Amino acid sequence: MVDEHANLNLYRSLLGCFTTGVTLATTLDAEGRACGMTASAVSAVSLEPPLLLICVNREANFHAALGSEVGFVLNVLAADQEAISLTFAADSEDPFATVAFRLGEAGLPLVDGAVAHIVCAPWGSFEAGDHTVFFGRVTGGESFQRPPLIHYRGRYTTTV
Repeated sequence: MVDEHANLNLYRSLLGCFTTGVTLATTLDAEGRACGMTASAVSAVSLEPPLLLICVNREANFHAALGSEVGFVLNVLAADQEAISLTFAADSEDPFATVAFRLGEAGLPLVDGAVAHIVCAPWGSFEAGDHTVFFGRVTGGESFQRPPLIHYRGRYTTTV
């Protein structure tokens, strides 16, 4: 008999060995309000065209907003932005009430103090387990000289 709980714990433990940057994915909901989600399941996909992906749990509030087809931004969080990551990971009612941001040229939320803003237009999606994989075509962005926030073995860090 397979112990699914043990398999899930092993899966999480193994993936915890993979060091990732921490991003705050942002977009606008159907009413035009800023919304976001902490995301580490992010990856580059293609150079031609420039594509990346983000995996979003279908039960997350952010999932419905990505269906609005307005695009999204990956805000690569800086080492001093752990509190922002935790605020958005909690899926709280209005996390933008405590986060400084501005709307970029595309009208999407850009978090102040981030290492980078990667602006994406929707490119497609597909369901995978309990998540949807959303693809974005990179249409612009900017980067800054700041140290990044890193996630490793279930903790935030600035070095591995």
